[in-house]
Amino acid sequence: MSGDERQPALLLDTMLGKLGTYLRMCGYDAAYALNRGVEDDDEIVALAQTEGRTVVTRDVSLARQAPEAVLIESRDTVDQLREFRDAGFDLELEAEPSRCGACNAPLTRVAPEEPTPDYAPEPDYEAVWRCRECGQHFWRGSHWDDVEETLSKL
Repeated sequence: MSGDERQPALLLDTMLGKLGTYLRMCGYDAAYALNRGVEDDDEIVALAQTEGRTVVTRDVSLARQAPEAVLIESRDTVDQLREFRDAGFDLELEAEPSRCGACNAPLTRVAPEEPTPDYAPEPDYEAVWRCRECGQHFWRGSHWDDVEETLSKL
């Protein structure tokens, strides 16, 4: 199984894309079905089994098909986070980001001398990470603080 003992690898169905972004910020290997090109319930179950992932879904029928699936009932992302936590999962931000919020790939720390895009801070002034797959850059800015505040209010 990918993931670690504290955080199992997840596969989020097509209705939970925004939740996936939060979970990645908490260090979860949280693949999103649409990013993997699967929408059909049978394909989602097969992919989860092949990759050793736990399905997280709002679809009752899909939850019945997938072993140990996590069923989320709410449409609101904050309520979804609360339901996920209440299902026994840890929701704390990592000290350093490890997964891309956009594509779920691992991040690499940008060296201080490396250039960054105009939207990102200079890595010699602030820690910056780059996605190994899509190249997006991340840092612990105001978005990180907003997510931390959201999680603290659960």
